[in-house]
Amino acid sequence: MDNQPARRLTVGAARRRTAAAMLVGTTLEWYDFFLYGTAAALIFNTQFFPELSPTAGTLAAFSTFAVGFVARPIGGLVFGHFGDRIGRRNTLIVSLLMMGLASTAIGLIPNFDAIGFWAPALLVMARVIQGIGLGGEGAGATLMSMEHAPAGKRNLYAGFPQMGTPAGLVVANIVFLSTSALLPTGAFESWGWRIPFLLSIVLVAVGLAIRLRVEESPSFSQVVEDKGVARFPLREALDAGFPRLGLTLCAVLANSAVAYVFMVFTLSYGTKQLDYNKDFLIACVSVAAVVWFVSIPYWTGVADRFGRRRMFVWGSLAILVWCIAFLPMLNTGNVVVAALAFLGMGLIVPVTHSVQGAIIADTFPASVRYSGTSLILQLGAILGGGLAPIISTALVGGSGGSAGVTVYLVVICAISLTGAVALFRRVPEGERDDEAIVAEVRLAEVVE
Repeated sequence: MDNQPARRLTVGAARRRTAAAMLVGTTLEWYDFFLYGTAAALIFNTQFFPELSPTAGTLAAFSTFAVGFVARPIGGLVFGHFGDRIGRRNTLIVSLLMMGLASTAIGLIPNFDAIGFWAPALLVMARVIQGIGLGGEGAGATLMSMEHAPAGKRNLYAGFPQMGTPAGLVVANIVFLSTSALLPTGAFESWGWRIPFLLSIVLVAVGLAIRLRVEESPSFSQVVEDKGVARFPLREALDAGFPRLGLTLCAVLANSAVAYVFMVFTLSYGTKQLDYNKDFLIACVSVAAVVWFVSIPYWTGVADRFGRRRMFVWGSLAILVWCIAFLPMLNTGNVVVAALAFLGMGLIVPVTHSVQGAIIADTFPASVRYSGTSLILQLGAILGGGLAPIISTALVGGSGGSAGVTVYLVVICAISLTGAVALFRRVPEGERDDEAIVAEVRLAEVVE
């Protein structure tokens, strides 16, 4: 009896350490990924595609950005398979190394003037490695944190890795802005942009030291103990059925698409079409990301206490409404109105983003959860976020205005809203819905 409180403290400390490690690791990986997006919007068109027109060069730069999303499902499938076969912990260590080393390599690639065709070719290769690494990270970090969670706090713990997305964006933008401010414009555009990429080698060393201290997921350990390791995890994950998988995919499309339009596309559109100052736009995106970051624990707490389904549906509706207003507000040219437009995104996007990882993960049993979650998460990322900057740039280039982009976002949001409503009405027989879990937790609180 005397050892019981100490035991609980030890377990609680291990859980918190795991959640913190997943947050730090995903922050570092998203730092690398978003750093590329910022550089693609502002630098890569002149460094790697100087012979193209400004619009064509931007499209080419965003195409290399999208390549990372194409590679993410590959990484998700490979890491998902081994994560379900040999464990979450080791696969997450490999994914972190891949991401950090690829980002460091980007900072060393000579530009087009130095080596011609090989410059964009090497850039694409490094981006593919980045995408594969992040493909393994997204689902794995969510599962590691969620599967260590105590009863009644699955959404909260699954939300910690989600916080790494805005945190990585903020760190990337701060480093990018600081480097830009410390160097003359010509020096920064010529070679100074490489410094944030080269810093990745330091950050990955920090992340690696933290992750090596994390214990394996209890859920996977139980699967091993029960001799339930799947031989072909992805094939068994597909047993969830196409309707369920398709609706889950539709539900998460909007969050990714909207996030990448406001985080990446607006940097190019705002500077080239609307004459906003580059540093102002990066600062707006960064402030919005800070709001996004700090609000995730609140929304995951709401989800744990009251159920995530209604929250996700109302959040999907809110994103749709704000997308109608976002670009028109930006088009006013008024810095105050533009800042409010970005702030609105920072307030609304986390409502759905905070719980989408847990929603996807709970679709699958522990033995195939890494593979199944990776499949949905990465397909949603490429169909939503990966294509969004390219489609938006092409729509603006074709029409000269942003109305087409607004329509595009509204359509994507409508698809996600419809998918979420239909998904939550389909509760497979024998599966407890979110509200039942909440009721069980409340009952446990009363008994205690």
